[in-house]
Amino acid sequence: MVTRAEILWLAVSSGVAGALIGGLMLGVGMDLLANGQPLGLLLIIPGAPAGAIIGWWQGRKLARQLDP
Repeated sequence: MVTRAEILWLAVSSGVAGALIGGLMLGVGMDLLANGQPLGLLLIIPGAPAGAIIGWWQGRKLARQLDP
């Protein structure tokens, strides 16, 4: 059985991990673009979806524990 504490921990951990990964990708990509390297777009474009994948993966892991 999934408890309320596990759901809260999922929300906190996925938010922190998503912000760190997505923010890092966006920050490095913007720095590359600001310095004249157009390859920074390769980091900017998937930045937000890469951060969201963490929460999606953790949510699926928690959903497997639910009783049918």
